[in-house]
Parts: sequence; C-alpha cells; structure tokens
Amino acid sequence: MRAIVCVTNDLSTDNRVHRTCVVLRELGHEVLLVGRELPESLPLQRPYVTKRMRLLFRKGPLFYAEYNLRLYFLLLATRAGLLVANDLDTLLACYLAKGQRALVYDSHEYFTEVPEIQGRFAKRVWLAIERWSFPKLEHVITVNGSIAKAYRERYGVPVEVVRNIPMHKELGPLPSRSDLDLPEDRFILVLQGSGINVDRGGEEAVLAMKELPEALLLIIGGGDAWPVLERLVKEHALQDRVRLLPRMPYERMMQYTRNADLGLSLDKDTNLNYRFSLPNKLFDYFRAHIPALVTNLPEVAGIVRKYEAGVVIPRCEPALITAAVKALIADAERRKQLRLNAIFAATELDGEREKEALRAFLHRVA
Repeated sequence: MRAIVCVTNDLSTDNRVHRTCVVLRELGHEVLLVGRELPESLPLQRPYVTKRMRLLFRKGPLFYAEYNLRLYFLLLATRAGLLVANDLDTLLACYLAKGQRALVYDSHEYFTEVPEIQGRFAKRVWLAIERWSFPKLEHVITVNGSIAKAYRERYGVPVEVVRNIPMHKELGPLPSRSDLDLPEDRFILVLQGSGINVDRGGEEAVLAMKELPEALLLIIGGGDAWPVLERLVKEHALQDRVRLLPRMPYERMMQYTRNADLGLSLDKDTNLNYRFSLPNKLFDYFRAHIPALVTNLPEVAGIVRKYEAGVVIPRCEPALITAAVKALIADAERRKQLRLNAIFAATELDGEREKEALRAFLHRVA
C-alpha cells in the first residue's frame, strides 16, 4: 500500500515528518513525501520517494491556495491507501481528495492559535476549515497532552499524543570548539529552530547579551524574526557576542549544540499555541547533554522541572535571561549537576518509545 505524507515546508529539517515516513516504510508502505521547493532548499537523501513542488508564491493566502490546489490534484491522480496531513495547512486538500482512503491528521501545533494570524481575517479562514473538517476526522495525533486536551474539548474527537522526541541517530565524533571556530573560553548559549518567529524569545536573547561579555550566543535556523535579530545585533554592536547561523543539516547543527553550555527555549505566553508548545529543540538540548533555560510554560517547564535539567524563568525578559546566565556562570557545581541531569533526561525521554507509539497508531489505522 502506498502512503502519501503531505507538508508545506521544503522537507529539509522536519524530523517529525521524517519519523512518520520511516515508520510507514517499516510497516510495509511505499511512501511518497510531498512538500515544496525553495531556492535555498538543501539537497535531500531519504530512503523513500520525495516530491518538492515548485510554486509561484512563497507565502500568504496565494501560497496556501496554490499549494492546496496542486496537492489536491496530485492526490487525486496518485494511487494510495493512506493520506497523512501534517498541520492544518495541508488538511483541506487531503480531506477533499481522500475518498475511501484512510486519513491521518498530525497536528504539530495549535495551528489556529499561532500569533501570526491573531486578529486577522486569515484566522477566520483557518478556523472555518478546522471547524468543518476536524469533527469528521477519525485518526488524529498531536505533539503533547495540552493540545490534545484542547482539541478533545473543542471537537469531541479522540486525539492521541506522540511527542517530538528525536529518533536515535548517530551524531558522529564531537568536533572541538576550534574546529567550529568557536571560542574555548566563553560560555556558549544556543537557540536553534527553523521557526524562530515573533514572540519566541530571539530578540530578548540577543538583547540579554549586552550584559554578558563573557558569553557567546549562537542562533541557528531561520524564521520571521531573523531580519529583526540581524538589525538588533548591528544596532547594539553585538557581532562579537551573537552569531546568526543559517539552517543546516541536523548532524551539523548538533555539532554546535553539543559544544554549547546552555540551550534556550524562550516562547512567550502570548497565545495558546506557544503556551502549549513542546519544541523539538528541548529534546535536542538534552541529547546534546546540555541543560536548558526555558520560560514558565506548562509543557516545557514541566519537563525541565521534572528532571531538574535546567532553569525556568517566569517570563521572557532580557534582564531575567541575563541574571539566570550570570548565576550559572558563577556556579560551576550547579552547572555540572544540571548537565548530569540533562544526560539522564536524554536517556529517559527516549525517541524510540515515541516511535513505537507512532507505529502502534499507524498500524491500527492502516
């Protein structure tokens, strides 16, 4: 049986979608992963078939309309027994084209609550699509219990949880800091992610570096806030304390993260999507054997507190970030204990267990 997995990104860095494709192959499916191609898209090497569509529009209503129309006709023309829609921006085409085929909806976030659409007509459109399609869905998964509960209460549909804990992957030998052109004598912070957008703490992290001459901040990835981060670094002459590194293959990114001292996850409680977020980077930090500095949001802070594998600050403010980092720099014994706790958390938060949960879910569906 062929399974078609659909997503609107360029397929380069979406580890959750890759895990879904791997599990489907292990269950005997022929997999086609569909996304889009961008001028800056990285080359792909996957053990399954991929298709990246070249589109006329890159963002906004015309992009989503073009993508869903192209995807709809592709799904109609392609034989498959299972469709997997990743996030609401692929659900409409998948639902309309599914016919008698099984459909899985994998909600990576609380889509209608993302800050980019609040107060805009776009929210009304996406909410209308969700309200029309969600109650009819039979197979739904999401990334954590908070979002699952919200969906169950809103639509009365069973929603299962498969967290974004990365699958085991050999990261290779650890390069030295000098190999990566990193200073040996600085306390290194890292903020990583392909969606470093508004209200995710990148700006505050940069401004905190004004008071941290002994530290270096690495921001790796991309997102809507990137131009603002570049401007802040330039305006405050922080080129020696902040480095903005573009998206890169996972193994390369983790080389930098493994050489850091502290990982940052600084989402603000400005919307339900961020309040309930449980980003991949938290698990990546633990896997890199570094503790995390996080804001006091239920899912992220709950894990950090459970394993005592980092520091929780009440909200995302430059002064609070600065104070927390200075306290860690001054306390070598605490840093050592937090790192040991992060290593333990990495062993407990096992991506293979989540993979098995996904396998059991997909086996029931297909």
